[in-house]
Amino acid sequence: MQTATVRWTGKETFRGNTPSGHHVPFDSDRNSNSAPGPMEMLLVALGACTATDVISILAKKRQRLKSVEIEISGERASSPPRVWAKLEIVYRLRGHNASGGPLDEKAVRDAIALSKDKYCSVSATLAETASIAFRHEILS
Repeated sequence: MQTATVRWTGKETFRGNTPSGHHVPFDSDRNSNSAPGPMEMLLVALGACTATDVISILAKKRQRLKSVEIEISGERASSPPRVWAKLEIVYRLRGHNASGGPLDEKAVRDAIALSKDKYCSVSATLAETASIAFRHEILS
């Protein structure tokens, strides 16, 4: 079992300590906005989780990435507990295949599908309350 701790630091601010020993500030007050809020950190976690999968899968498919940017947009439910209800993930990838041509469209689609359907635990968790749309852009 992994254990995290959260300590109140005043007003609506907290310091989270992760099981791996990292310290993360949080501010639940979006007006003072002195640190990320808990719900927005879920968006970042989703992006990092799926990016890790897609990069790893594409490397195995001999796709050589130069850059990857993941944009995650979301809408929250209007009533408490105001979960993420609708999410969209846009992958923007640059790179080439093993022979120097453009990234293979099918390899990119397959990598995203594998992340979505099999590997990304954050996506699987959020899919319990949110519809998640996935799309990608291969940039030159």
